[in-house]
Amino acid sequence: MKTNLFFLLVAFFFSKEMTAQKFDNLAMTPPMGWNSWNSFQCDGVNETVIKEMADAMITSGFKDVGYEYIVIDDCWQIGRDENGYIIVDKDKFPSGIKSLVDYVHSKELKFGIYSDAGTKTCAGRPGSKGFERQDAETYANWDVDYLKYDWCHTEGQDAITSYTLMRDELFKAGRPIVFSICEWGENKPWEWAKDVGHLWRTTLDIDMEARYDGNIWGNLYGWSDLVDMQVGLEKYAGPGHWNDPDMLAVGNNNMPENEARAHFSMWCMLAAPLMAGNDLRTMTATDQNILTNKELIAINQDVLGKQGFKIEDFGNFEIWQKPLDNGDIAICFFNREITNKNYEINWANIKIKDFEGNYKIKDLWKNEVVGTTDAKMTIDVPSRDVVVFRLSK
Repeated sequence: MKTNLFFLLVAFFFSKEMTAQKFDNLAMTPPMGWNSWNSFQCDGVNETVIKEMADAMITSGFKDVGYEYIVIDDCWQIGRDENGYIIVDKDKFPSGIKSLVDYVHSKELKFGIYSDAGTKTCAGRPGSKGFERQDAETYANWDVDYLKYDWCHTEGQDAITSYTLMRDELFKAGRPIVFSICEWGENKPWEWAKDVGHLWRTTLDIDMEARYDGNIWGNLYGWSDLVDMQVGLEKYAGPGHWNDPDMLAVGNNNMPENEARAHFSMWCMLAAPLMAGNDLRTMTATDQNILTNKELIAINQDVLGKQGFKIEDFGNFEIWQKPLDNGDIAICFFNREITNKNYEINWANIKIKDFEGNYKIKDLWKNEVVGTTDAKMTIDVPSRDVVVFRLSK
């Protein structure tokens, strides 16, 4: 009898282990929120800043258009106790993380936190390697909603194993948490991460200083470089599993309005997570209007969950398509030149997938209907800018 009981217990244990998985029905549209890193990095992040960002998400109208996550990036942690549980930096967060989570939740927003699959985070704080169980339990006990999991100090580690381990520990901890894999695309996560995380970085970090320079737009991994790196990845994205070309740079380092509009539009076309990284308390009205454009956000958040793809490439002038629910189609004309582009549209000649019949054309930045596809039309696309249309029956 004891032997049978032993085998029953073993069978129960292994069956429980085999059920480990990611939480389903999360991030069914690309996550929208704010992350602390781009504006505050390590030295500037603290409890007061996070509370004020949560407040600003309400007063700025961000919450009203769908932004919901307040994510603390690196530098909130300082050590571990004798049982391996993470210790919060009390100088930065004197009330503790749980109190901050409760504050964010009181605003009807969601809370995200950061850790790393390696021994240390990118800023040298304690990583989760060897402490995955303790960290997952801690995040669940704090009522965290989102985990960004980085890839620094992971020498000798296997990415699939490391991220699957944390996925399993999060699942066993019992609280549904959106799992953001920040592995920089080094191991082609789009090929394996669908059942591990809810979104995965496809590239290294966005260059916050990237600007147009001579005949090259942006420096290494400027935002337009990141757009190029998404070509061909559209088949891997969908509800609950998204390609992530990194956070938005709109509102940082005085990004010009034309680039900010184009950058935001392309992230919406790509069904990319929309994680703002600017200071919501001090942003300009222009940046606020770009980041809260309801028409573009509707393209990003479309429930069909299709990532946009390039259908025409004329060198520094491109046309992108994003299929939408109810048969609608988003079309983006993307001008990468230093001069304005005058372009005559013959809708019948553009290689639009599943384009049938006549459509009403709405200019999403002007927020007005501008015609139908049964007639040619001419558009002027400003330098390093876009024109985005929604075609609907």
